[in-house]
Amino acid sequence: MMGVSILYSLALLSSALSPVALGVTLTVSKTGGNASSPLLYGVMFEDINNSGDGGIHGQVLKNNGFQGDNPGLTAYAAVGNVTLSQDTSNPLSSAITSSLKVSVPSGATGFMGFANTGYNGVPVLKATYANYFWMKGTYSGVITVRLVGSESDIVYASQNITVNSNSSAFSYYETSFSSAESPDGNNEWQLLFDAAEVAGSSLNFGLVQLFPPTYNDRYNGLRDDVASFMADIQPSFLRFPGGNNLLSSREGASTSNRWKWNETIGPVVDRPGREGDWGYPNTDALGLDEYLYWCEDMGLTPILAVWDGHSFGEIVSGSDLDPYVDDILDELEYVLGDVSTPYGALRAKNGRTDPWPVKYIEVGNEDNLSEGCDTYASRFTQIYDAIHAQYPNLTLIASTTDSSCLPSTLPPGVWTDIHYYETPDEFVSLFNEWDNWSRDRPIFVGEYASTTGNDGSTTYWSNMQGSCSEAVYMIGLERNSDIVKAASFAPVLEHFDLAEWSPDLYGLDSSPGSLTGSTSYYVQKMFSTNRGTAILPVTSDTGFGPVYWVASVAGSTYYVKLANYGSSAETVTVEIEGTSSGKLEMLSGGEFISNYPHNVSISTQTSDVSGSGSFTISLPAWAVGVLAVS
Repeated sequence: MMGVSILYSLALLSSALSPVALGVTLTVSKTGGNASSPLLYGVMFEDINNSGDGGIHGQVLKNNGFQGDNPGLTAYAAVGNVTLSQDTSNPLSSAITSSLKVSVPSGATGFMGFANTGYNGVPVLKATYANYFWMKGTYSGVITVRLVGSESDIVYASQNITVNSNSSAFSYYETSFSSAESPDGNNEWQLLFDAAEVAGSSLNFGLVQLFPPTYNDRYNGLRDDVASFMADIQPSFLRFPGGNNLLSSREGASTSNRWKWNETIGPVVDRPGREGDWGYPNTDALGLDEYLYWCEDMGLTPILAVWDGHSFGEIVSGSDLDPYVDDILDELEYVLGDVSTPYGALRAKNGRTDPWPVKYIEVGNEDNLSEGCDTYASRFTQIYDAIHAQYPNLTLIASTTDSSCLPSTLPPGVWTDIHYYETPDEFVSLFNEWDNWSRDRPIFVGEYASTTGNDGSTTYWSNMQGSCSEAVYMIGLERNSDIVKAASFAPVLEHFDLAEWSPDLYGLDSSPGSLTGSTSYYVQKMFSTNRGTAILPVTSDTGFGPVYWVASVAGSTYYVKLANYGSSAETVTVEIEGTSSGKLEMLSGGEFISNYPHNVSISTQTSDVSGSGSFTISLPAWAVGVLAVS
């Protein structure tokens, strides 16, 4: 770490909550300093809190493939005098092993069918929807698909489609329709048919899918509004597919229930899904290629995690790991291989001729935990050697920074990953963590968030104290971003009322306009959208605390990021020779004030600034600010 104030050690010993406002003067040098990683701020994603299914993935109907452990008729309801059942005797495919059987009594008339209520409701937006379903049974005539208020019975959209179905095989149908917007999320999707044509018999339906507009109009893509809210952060990378969801589920943990890349590719009808690690099924409609299209569409660098033999309750190592190392190599051939290779040809068959631009591979997840440490050094070495022999230009990332879990000598260029879920005061104490770290040992902060108050209380919604402490920590990362290569807050997203973990960066429910950014979301957005390419030296007339800072430059624009982790306003004067105008972004509020679902009370405020190389800023208590001037 170069070119920063030497007074930080003294400041870290003083109280961050000092009520005395003495004022701080910062002078930013226009030379010296260190390069900053272009990846620095990004996103870590795993399907937790229904953040994939029911969240960022565009498909909004729940239990559409009867996947996971004992799904039953979750989210389905009869419309009219019919009987619904999960039918294993009429599988849609070898992967989707059940369909929905709709039995109609003799003498029935009128339009009847079934509803799917989605993830605590179906989002009904003023938008055009794509609708797909499979059908089996003797029926020739009109099918009606609708979006309807579950209690109000208001019909927001209705579309007729003529089908000609038979009992020998499933037939595939697709349609699209426009919808009006509902005032809330208490809605359902319905499929109706003429009961008189089926009276005394039944029809089967499989893999019903409903998509509002998708990001970049991608087939089987991300939900546009949810993905756009993330894209506004301007992250640089995506770490996927987890997180613990890379591993096997907590109950009955075994290697067989891990995330299997080859069961997440190809047509969705051929993906069996699995019981995810967080207590609900994963459809895997958001699969390996979808993650990589996500990266392409949003301009993100992929950081792909691979399973390394570590599961909850079971560790595979030594020669027993060999088949799984081969599986990793198969996955990398699918991602990186020429179309002349078997798996490269499979990728092309699935619609992607060009190899994916993957350069970073993380080996496992949190192998310092859950009995993974003792064997990780040997497992990492085994996987590293196999990958490096075929792909010497890939950068590999160890899933822990704990030296007791790592090989005694790491190969050159290997990054190590560290995760922090801390109290606000603990994050502030970590401000200078990397200042004296070896400059040839790159760091990836793969997960971090303030999850507990200083009093030990659980933080459900991010508040300004916690988000400000994260900003202090991020300032420390940025000061050291020659070796801190990347950092990602986690988890990124939750479906309100379907969350297992909190706090999260932002959230949604099934009602229009529900997307809500936490206070931490706005910190991430401020820091990510105001980045320099080089970190500059700063001299000051005081030490760090309660005010913290970092300066950087990109082209002719200079950035100074500030955080006031204290209960009193502070005056900060920033001097940058030759600058005259720009903007000041500020996020501030009460110490324990949060943004709640549908209720954003704290968001970034932007104002114009001008001066002759000197800018005086009033930094409120518990505030995060970014000065950008040219």
